[in-house]
Amino acid sequence: MSPRLVFLLSTVTIDAMGIGLILPVMPDLIREVSGGTLADAALWGGVLSTLYALMQFLFAPLMGHLSDIHGRRPVLLITLAVMVVDYVVMALAQTLWLLLAARALGGLAAATQSTASAALADITPPQDRARRFGLIGAAFGLGFVLGPLLGGLLGELGTRAPFWAAAALAGANALLGLVVLPETVGAARPRFTLGRANPLGVFLSLSRLDGVRRGLVLFFLYQLAFATYPAVWAYFVAARYGWDAGMTGLSLGLFGISMALVQGVLIGPVLTRCGPSGTVLAGLLFSALSFAAILWAPTGPLALAIVPLAALGALFGPAIQGVMSARLGPDRQGELQGALGAAAAVSMVLAPLVMTRVFAHFTAPGAEPRLAGAPFALALGLVLLALVLFLRPERPRAVT
Repeated sequence: MSPRLVFLLSTVTIDAMGIGLILPVMPDLIREVSGGTLADAALWGGVLSTLYALMQFLFAPLMGHLSDIHGRRPVLLITLAVMVVDYVVMALAQTLWLLLAARALGGLAAATQSTASAALADITPPQDRARRFGLIGAAFGLGFVLGPLLGGLLGELGTRAPFWAAAALAGANALLGLVVLPETVGAARPRFTLGRANPLGVFLSLSRLDGVRRGLVLFFLYQLAFATYPAVWAYFVAARYGWDAGMTGLSLGLFGISMALVQGVLIGPVLTRCGPSGTVLAGLLFSALSFAAILWAPTGPLALAIVPLAALGALFGPAIQGVMSARLGPDRQGELQGALGAAAAVSMVLAPLVMTRVFAHFTAPGAEPRLAGAPFALALGLVLLALVLFLRPERPRAVT
């Protein structure tokens, strides 16, 4: 594995670890700086998460467009440096408003994954990109597993320790990139246009392209359905199976490991056997089956057995990215990854708001019918809609 590929994958892993590192101590940190109750901390935690995702939605297309113009190397190194500043500010923050400002800055700098994906596309032939995008997903899944574990251990040293660790990891990775990452964008680069630097303009521009248009819709529907897991899983398993925090954490760890194996190991053979379109179809089918199985599973052990099946749905993401990436030239890879990052951010804003309300409605005292799995029924509907759109022939637009 080349040093630049190691750097790109470590960037995504450390980005995911940085998010997970701080999760275990956030309730205590918010209460420490605000003096409020745990309920107040939960509300402010939701605001911080929403602000982070909103800033990512607004600025991911801009960062992607800037990486097409100025190159991946400077954008990656600068955003990693900004991440270091963000974690240091959070480690020193003594007020809630400073935490809010730091999370906004962190969301702005969260272009690392989309820019790393664009750099990976630069150095990979179109026919191999889906496989490489799977490595990006596996790196993120690995960071998702390691981050909370390490954060919980460091949290024993104090609420600030995980932030210093996250800053050190981001700083070390920036130094590695400074040494091993050459520029991956060629000489042909676009000029800056406002339409490609904001999410609405990017979506409109890409939606005019056959294949990419439908891919963006499918990607958003899948991400919105998939975001049901982090949004309501802990509440769902507590309501239906009576799981405690330890069992819930075990199931989430199993999910992260399964996703990493699917996207890092399994996707290659599936792509070879089924091709990109067949792998997209397989991901959607596995997702639909897992959501239906979760609705049915009457016991906790059965729900735990469904977790690897749910992870097989992760075949969809790298495959659809590969399909769309192959339809665009090298001067638009950053733009595409910025658009996908913005779509994912919107799903992370909407899913907690929608899915938790659906869960609350169907589990409230006196609810009829009482259905803890109602959010997963909605997610199943979204995946089935994506399946219908994928299987429906797309008529090309007339060119004048």
